[in-house]
Amino acid sequence: MSGQAYSIEMPQMWQSRVVIASPHSGANYPDSFVKQSILDPKRLRSSEDAFVDRLFAAAPRLGMPLLTAQMPRAFVDLNRSSEELDPALIDGAVKRGQNPRVASGLGVIPRVVSNGRTIYRGKIPMSEARARIDNYWFPYHEALQRLLDASRARFGETILIDCHSMPHEAVEGLSPRATHRPEIVLGDRFGAAADGRIMDRVEAAFAGAGFRVARNSPFAGAYITQTYGRPSRRQHAIQVEIDRSLYMNEAEIAPNEDFEIIRARLNRALGEIAVIGAEDCPLAAE
Repeated sequence: MSGQAYSIEMPQMWQSRVVIASPHSGANYPDSFVKQSILDPKRLRSSEDAFVDRLFAAAPRLGMPLLTAQMPRAFVDLNRSSEELDPALIDGAVKRGQNPRVASGLGVIPRVVSNGRTIYRGKIPMSEARARIDNYWFPYHEALQRLLDASRARFGETILIDCHSMPHEAVEGLSPRATHRPEIVLGDRFGAAADGRIMDRVEAAFAGAGFRVARNSPFAGAYITQTYGRPSRRQHAIQVEIDRSLYMNEAEIAPNEDFEIIRARLNRALGEIAVIGAEDCPLAAE
């Protein structure tokens, strides 16, 4: 298999304990995968967190490492356990208890994209599934843990901001009034993945940039937040979900006229997030 699993952009001056990551914005669709699919390229991209890497591209300039996946979510989902193998898709996979994500086709190798649209005509061999996991899933997660370990060693604490986007329809039904619907949803597994003081600061940063912010509903954080959020070890993880309709045309998968405005507001929030804990660490002021 060809293609990089991830890219890392390090800041010139590593001044923040925060690590920014985007596991679902990868857009390198292998030709063999596209040919394998019964979907056209646009529908194949419908579950992609398109342009999230661009929205958070200022992170290194603000002193934070930026980790971005290169392969698309429809190809391999980095926000799932490597063992969440779907027997309905992968030949030889064994059902392991009741897992609603896998049952709905959203395992580590997804069977469907948005709105339950089937990706493949039939099953794929276990060897192919394992190759994707070995070549892309494990390298991404190993790189992420290395960054977190280095950050914690440098600052005594590390904070992962795991960046995603959500379809507008995910929040549309939460309130009949648009002004009451969240534009950003923060997930910390209901306090299990991050210290409350950090969650408060992250929420305040986005709210201060003019976004309506909610916590843990409808998204509380998935595999990455659950796995890397270890507050007792001074390793915190917060998932960030941004309403796609703010910055892109969801049907066309293209930035809309407000893209740069939203990016500028996110940069304001990032500037506030970057300095969380700086008052406790002399290195951050060097």
